[in-house]
Amino acid sequence: MLILASSSPRRQEIIRSLRLPFEVYPSHVDETIEASLTPSEAVTVLAERKASAVKEKLNGSMKGVIIGSDTVVVLGNDILGKPVNPQDAFAMLKRLQGRSHQVYSGIACIDAAEDKRVVQYRSTLVHMRSLSDDQIERYIESGEPMDKAGSYAIQGLGAALVDSIEGDYFNVVGLSVALLTDMLKEFGIAVP
Repeated sequence: MLILASSSPRRQEIIRSLRLPFEVYPSHVDETIEASLTPSEAVTVLAERKASAVKEKLNGSMKGVIIGSDTVVVLGNDILGKPVNPQDAFAMLKRLQGRSHQVYSGIACIDAAEDKRVVQYRSTLVHMRSLSDDQIERYIESGEPMDKAGSYAIQGLGAALVDSIEGDYFNVVGLSVALLTDMLKEFGIAVP
C-alpha cells in the first residue's frame, strides 16, 4: 500500500498511473524553510517533513510506504515557490520567459510501521519561450498558475509556455516516476 502525503491532483494522478493501491493523507505541514538551504536540500527537507508528519498522524495504524514530495523552480540563485497573488505570478513568469531554469523535486519514502526511510531528489532543465506581457496576463487569467511552483503547469495550458526540457518530464509535473520506482524497490515494491 502506498500512502500519498499530498492533496495535489497531479501527484495523485501520477501515483494512480502506477496501478498500485494507494490512499491520500495530506500532510498540511508548514512549508517554511531556511533561506540558506540549496534547492536540493529544500525539496528533500520538505518532502521528508511531509512524509514524517503523516507517519506521526497514522501512529502505526497502517502498513505501507508513505510518499512525501516537494517541487521548486530555481532561476539563477532564486527559489520560486507558489505565487501569493496574480501580481506575484506575473512577476515570476516575466522573469522566467525567454530563459532557462531548473525544476527540483524531492521524494521521501518512509515505511509507515518501521523506521526505514529513503530521501532523494531529481532536477530537470526547462527552457521557456519568450512571452509578451499580454500572453502572461492571459495565462494568469486562466487561474492555472496560482498553486504551482514557478507559476506554471507544464501538464496543462502552461505547456504552451515551454520551449523544451532536458530531463524528466514528470519531475517538472511534481513527482518523478522513474525516481519513485527506484526508491520503491528498496521497500520491496515492484511497479508493474
